[in-house]
Amino acid sequence: MHAVTQDRLELFSEMEEKYEKKDTAYFVNLLTHPDYVIRTRATCILVDFGGEDKVIHVARVLKNDSNELVRHEAAFSLGQMCYSSCIPALSDATLHDPSMFVRHEAAIALGVIGSKEAKSVLEKALKDPDLPVVESAVVALSNIEFMEKLSKNVKFAKLTGG
Repeated sequence: MHAVTQDRLELFSEMEEKYEKKDTAYFVNLLTHPDYVIRTRATCILVDFGGEDKVIHVARVLKNDSNELVRHEAAFSLGQMCYSSCIPALSDATLHDPSMFVRHEAAIALGVIGSKEAKSVLEKALKDPDLPVVESAVVALSNIEFMEKLSKNVKFAKLTGG
């Protein structure tokens, strides 16, 4: 087995023990681990723990991680958290992230949160040079409009965000 894979699997075992203890500090520390797979998993685990206190850490990953897959996962995760405190980080990523992949996911996440606050950002994203980002902004804006005007089922509305 390749050394990186072996090291990763050993760390996953340790992570599982720390997960069962809900060791937030341990996973926050892993957000800067050299292995992008570990950073991705740590991001997801922090979100799984729940709590708005995790937003600042996941938002930092979205803003600063060198790997676009990790930033994409952070954008997705912030959308799943559904806190209005996620909106500034997602708005910044929607408009400024160098990766189309991340901008698309951040726009979708704004639609999942469904806040009117995000409308002006999503309207700017309609002018993004990459079609998937534009289409994601359309989906997100449609969801926000639906949530404002028609939705009676919040869970359903959040599922239609993309």
